[in-house]
Amino acid sequence: MEHRKQSVAQRFKEYQPSKTGLFWACAGSVILAVGVGFFWGGWVTGGSARDMAADAASQARQELVAVVCVDRFMTEPDAGVQLTALNAITSSYARAKFVEDGGWAVLVPRGSSAESRMPARSATEDRRAPGLCAAALAKLGMTAGGAARLTNESTIASQ
Repeated sequence: MEHRKQSVAQRFKEYQPSKTGLFWACAGSVILAVGVGFFWGGWVTGGSARDMAADAASQARQELVAVVCVDRFMTEPDAGVQLTALNAITSSYARAKFVEDGGWAVLVPRGSSAESRMPARSATEDRRAPGLCAAALAKLGMTAGGAARLTNESTIASQ
């Protein structure tokens, strides 16, 4: 009878939890915090973080090779003719093959020593670079003076 007359605050103040109840409340809180952290909080395991960092590094490296490729392409004496030939190709695969066969998307600059090249991890790691380069070159606009300029500087990074 006396419990019914007490307010919730008074009953909470007088509550004495058992050790078992306290243990399970703490265990449940930890499980809930970990679950919320991993599913909604953006937490990841160390292995997932390493994989994401490796993917980001690979993508950045491919974008760097593509930027160097565009620069190499545009410094060629026949860049206008090559750009016209590239724009005549409709398939993105064929465009990437054209850039790759032209030697613009390679890691070793022509006529340079082995010490000055970028370290290559594997042949398959840079297979996207010619495609990125070809896409950026396709978006190039030729000015009247024959000098090319990139119409959208974020073309490579946005892909």
